[in-house]
Amino acid sequence: MAEFGKLLIIIGALLLLLGAVFLLSGKLPWIGRLPGDIVVHKKSFTFYFPLATSLILSLILSLILWLIGRK
Repeated sequence: MAEFGKLLIIIGALLLLLGAVFLLSGKLPWIGRLPGDIVVHKKSFTFYFPLATSLILSLILSLILWLIGRK
């Protein structure tokens, strides 16, 4: 049961960090506007795929989870 409690705390902390990123995303100009993010503008259509931002966030989260998981 202790492991499950630890897992819930980690998930809660990650959700808290993710919420903070969403709140601050307008104030941090580099999030979502990195070289490698794909933006396609058409007449009445805009397609946005944050490829570079997704890769960097994935690397950061993987590093954090790896550091937490070490024993």
